[in-house]
Amino acid sequence: MNETKKKTNGRLLGKVAIITGAASTGSGVGIGKATAIQFAREGAKLLLVNRSENRLKELCDEIKKDGGNCTIFTGDVTREEDVERMVEAAIKTYGRLDILYNNAGIGAPGTVVNVKHDVWDNAMNTNLRGTMLCCKYSIPLMIKSGGGSIINVSTLGAVQGFRRGDVGFAAYSASKAGLIGLTLSIAADYAANGVRANSLIVGMVNTPALAKFGSEARERRRLAVPLQIEGTAWDVAWSAVYLASDEARWITGISLPIDGGQMHLREWPG
Repeated sequence: MNETKKKTNGRLLGKVAIITGAASTGSGVGIGKATAIQFAREGAKLLLVNRSENRLKELCDEIKKDGGNCTIFTGDVTREEDVERMVEAAIKTYGRLDILYNNAGIGAPGTVVNVKHDVWDNAMNTNLRGTMLCCKYSIPLMIKSGGGSIINVSTLGAVQGFRRGDVGFAAYSASKAGLIGLTLSIAADYAANGVRANSLIVGMVNTPALAKFGSEARERRRLAVPLQIEGTAWDVAWSAVYLASDEARWITGISLPIDGGQMHLREWPG
């Protein structure tokens, strides 16, 4: 596997999870992959979802070799019929649904002045509408299973804003900010049904998706973090394990920063 196996405690034993955007976009470990591995190690049965099959199958094979239980589903979260079939596949395979981890998403460069209309629309369609569709079809089945946990992956740029040179990421930030509002709405609407909804506000962790910005940008991100250490996809995955588990049974409607203190600590020594 991609990390030395740590002792686990079966915190998700007996639970069934759907993870969208599960496979990494390149070599290395992305947030979806790390979360899938940790969920499986904690006892969850997984339906791994991606638009393409090759990396998805590789991930599933890795998890099975590690002793985990998973199946794959190729589909696009922006297509309602794919999402409906995705949830049906989880129920057909495992008989229940307890966890939905909405990690599928795309980047979208451009400021509000120069962003292309199709780039804006694609970001909203994938990052926000896709998550909505996954929740739409998952929640009724979670209720039938006695409740569940929805975890939406947002970003520090959704609450703080960020720039890379003069490029800007207006559509990406706006769509991910929308996820936080969507999470709050779901949490309020379905709390009485035992469905919890929380979001992760992820800082500049080192993932394959960020590798294209180079080593200098990677070092700048590290130095921008109060803890002065680089975050990884595994840090995000462990936070997701907690929110998915019964240990977090009294937690809903929160946005949890995983950013080394960047969001809340304005000044720090050094």
